[in-house]
Amino acid sequence: MTLTAAPTTSDDRILARFSVNYPGFSLNVDLNLPGRGITILFGHSGSGKTTCLRCIAGLERASEGYLQINGELWEDSSKGIFVPTHKRALGYVFQEASLFPHLSVRKNLEYGLRRVPAEQHRVSWDKILDLLGIGHLLERMPDRLSGGERQRVGIARALLTSPTLLLMDEPLAALDLQRKNEILPYLERLHDELDIPILYISHSPEEVARLADYVVLLNQGTVAAEGGVQETMARLDLPTAFSGEASVVIAARVARHDDTYHLTTLTFPGGEVLVSQRLAPVGQPVRVQVYARDVSLAAEKPLHTSISNLVQARVTEVVDADTPSHVLVRLEAETTPLLARITRRSRDQLDIKPGMQFWAQIKSVALLG
Repeated sequence: MTLTAAPTTSDDRILARFSVNYPGFSLNVDLNLPGRGITILFGHSGSGKTTCLRCIAGLERASEGYLQINGELWEDSSKGIFVPTHKRALGYVFQEASLFPHLSVRKNLEYGLRRVPAEQHRVSWDKILDLLGIGHLLERMPDRLSGGERQRVGIARALLTSPTLLLMDEPLAALDLQRKNEILPYLERLHDELDIPILYISHSPEEVARLADYVVLLNQGTVAAEGGVQETMARLDLPTAFSGEASVVIAARVARHDDTYHLTTLTFPGGEVLVSQRLAPVGQPVRVQVYARDVSLAAEKPLHTSISNLVQARVTEVVDADTPSHVLVRLEAETTPLLARITRRSRDQLDIKPGMQFWAQIKSVALLG
C-alpha cells in the first residue's frame, strides 16, 4: 500500500470560522486556508492558537462555528451540524507524545492503525516508518526513547490513522535545541512527501521559516495577518518584524557547485547567492533564510569586498525598528523581498527612500533543510 490522495480541486481549502468567548478572552477568526501543505498558526502565548486548533479538532465547541475541510463539512452551528471529535478524520500531535507507557513502539503504532478500517487506510506502514526513521525502534518501550524519538513515534501514530488533516500543537516545544534539530528534518520530509494538510502551532520564527507554506499571525484572539510565508515574513507592519530576528525566506534553486571552494550557487528571481556546499543536486528547489541584521546597503556596487553575495534591489518601504537607533528597509529584487536592518544614521547619510536602487550586501545566508 502506498500514500494516496484525492486530486487537487477547487474545494481543496480549509474554511474555519469560530467565535469563542471566555472571561477575559475571546477568539474570533475567519480563515480560508490552503488545503495542502503546512499552515502555521503563529503568535505569542495567549494569542488563541491552541483554542483555534481545539475548535478545529472538535475539542472546543464554539458558540458560532463553521468548519469545512477540503469540501467535507464538519461543523455548521447555524444548521446544528457538529461532527464529534472521534468521527473527524484527523490526527492530533501534542507537545508531549503521550505514548502508552505499557506498550512497545510497535503496539503504539498498531493502535493508531486499528482506529480506521483496513479499506480506509491511505498511508503505508512501511512508508511512515521510513519517513520518520523509526523502524529500528519498534520493539523498544517508550521509557527507552529520547524526547525526539518519542515525538516521532507520536507523529507516526497520528499519521497511521489515515487523517485528512493533521494538527500539531507546538510539537517541538518540550524538546531541547539538539532534539529540535534532530526532528526538524523529519518534519520537512513529511512536508515534501505527504499530501496531507498540516495545521501547525508555533511561536518559533525558525520553525515558520523552515516549515511553513502559509502563515496565520494571531494576536489577542484575532487574525492580525495571513499569507504565504515569503510575503508575510517580509511585512514591516507586523509586530514580529520589529525585532533583531526579522528575516525573509527565499525560494531558490540549486544552480551549480564549486568543489574547489566548497560552495553552492543558488538562484532566485532577482539574483543569486552562495552558500556552503551541501549535497543537493543541481536543479533542486531549496529554501534560504536571510536575516535583516545580515544585510547592508551600498549605493554603488562594491568592487573590493569580502562579501560575495550582492543583489541589486529597489527600496519599497522604510520604517522604524524596535530600537531608536535602527530602521528596517524592505527591498525587492524583481519579485523577491529582502529586509535590511541598518542604523538611522546610515539611512540619513544615504538618504534612503522608496523607489531608490541599492546593492544589498548579504553577509550570511542560511540554507534551510
